Amino acid sequence: MATSSNAHSWPKDFIWGSATAAAQIEGAGHEDGKEDSIWDTFARLPGAIAHGDNLERAVDHYHRMPQDVQLMKELGLDSYRFSISWARVRPGDRFTNTKALDFYSKLVDELLEAGILPWLTLYHWDLPQALEDEGGWTGRDTAYRFVEYATDVYAALGDRVQHWTTFNEPFCSALLGYGSGVHAPGRQEPRAVVAAVHHQHLAHGLALDELRRQGAQHLGITLNLSNAIPRDPNDPVDLDAARRFDSLQNRIFLDPLLRGAYPEDTLRDLAPFGLPELIHSGDMELIGAPLDFLGVNHYHDDLVSGHPDQPNIDGHSGGAERKAASPWVGSEDITFPSRELPRTAMNWEVNPDGLRHLLVRLGKEYPSLPPLYVTENGAAYEDTLSPDGKVHDVERTNFILDHIEAMRQAIEQGADVRGYFVWSLLDNFEWSYGYGKRFGIVRVDYDTLERTIKDSGLAYARHIAAAKGQPVS
Repeated sequence: MATSSNAHSWPKDFIWGSATAAAQIEGAGHEDGKEDSIWDTFARLPGAIAHGDNLERAVDHYHRMPQDVQLMKELGLDSYRFSISWARVRPGDRFTNTKALDFYSKLVDELLEAGILPWLTLYHWDLPQALEDEGGWTGRDTAYRFVEYATDVYAALGDRVQHWTTFNEPFCSALLGYGSGVHAPGRQEPRAVVAAVHHQHLAHGLALDELRRQGAQHLGITLNLSNAIPRDPNDPVDLDAARRFDSLQNRIFLDPLLRGAYPEDTLRDLAPFGLPELIHSGDMELIGAPLDFLGVNHYHDDLVSGHPDQPNIDGHSGGAERKAASPWVGSEDITFPSRELPRTAMNWEVNPDGLRHLLVRLGKEYPSLPPLYVTENGAAYEDTLSPDGKVHDVERTNFILDHIEAMRQAIEQGADVRGYFVWSLLDNFEWSYGYGKRFGIVRVDYDTLERTIKDSGLAYARHIAAAKGQPVS
């Protein structure tokens, strides 16, 4: 049963927000100088995106941005987490596109005028296709190109934007983009996965160093993290499968960032795929520089087995016809049995207590852990517009409120969590699923582009007001 905690349950200055990504909402796919990102190219591959959908119009945020900011204000959001399109700001990574920076500058001004804190992400997966043509994240040079792009954005927005996230979910852009092939650029090359992981880490470290040198003060990264739960905790096969899953989903990212080194078992497991040779002198010092915050994205946790005869329900296989490979480099044998829990439209199990467990675990295992923000949490369901003109999305409402309660319990148990961003503000382009999966707390009619706040959005707005001790309508 969903609950809504009272105002006294939350730390002072706790941030309530919502999040989106440029490629998923902006549209204007080739307007004002923007050129192809890897997602524009990927969408043209037969069978890569469900229903043959593309990003060309998306939900037209590029032209409807002021209206969308007013929706945020109506919901009572403290902050809006958005991403910048690298392919828009530096088309073909050849030059700085001032029209693109003007758009983002206007967005920031609209947010500040509405009393909403801008929370900026530099990379949410839309690498310029021209850089992928040169090797993309498998090449070390891309890390240095990322710093040039980040510097352009900071020069334009650094006077007004305080919170800077280098990468969103490098797990997805590396393991799903270069391993399983369900994300752009659609490659299925285990060695490329390992190179992409390390070079994105390097890009993060280089950008962190440069932006901090230029005066940025609130710098972090966002990771999508899960709990690796062995099917049988007394079975060595399942225990090792959970260890390997935890290595590839969590620790290959957490340890370099928070400890300045890859885990020993990760280095051993991935040695056949070239990880040790990718690490140059000075890399780990850059990668492990202190963070001002860590963003945690969490949608579900995972029951893991090493037995191939277990029913395998893997939530990373995408939503299109193109055949996916395993993203689990060197651990392709791991399986994901069901716990018979309720599931979202993404076929992900619903287990709010997993968020509590994860947040508490991070604080216990990483002494250098910076303050945490839950930067994405939400659910897709098959909601529809009712005859009364509203969206009565009971399942999503319960999902959000139950996870907020789990986060509150984690804080009570010592987790230093300082904000929560529901995913997503708007229904949008859901990667390989196209427009077939709706995560928004605001419904978008994909024909008319009309926006309608769903019941989940109204419930979230009431929760925010209650958490601040404001009157609740």
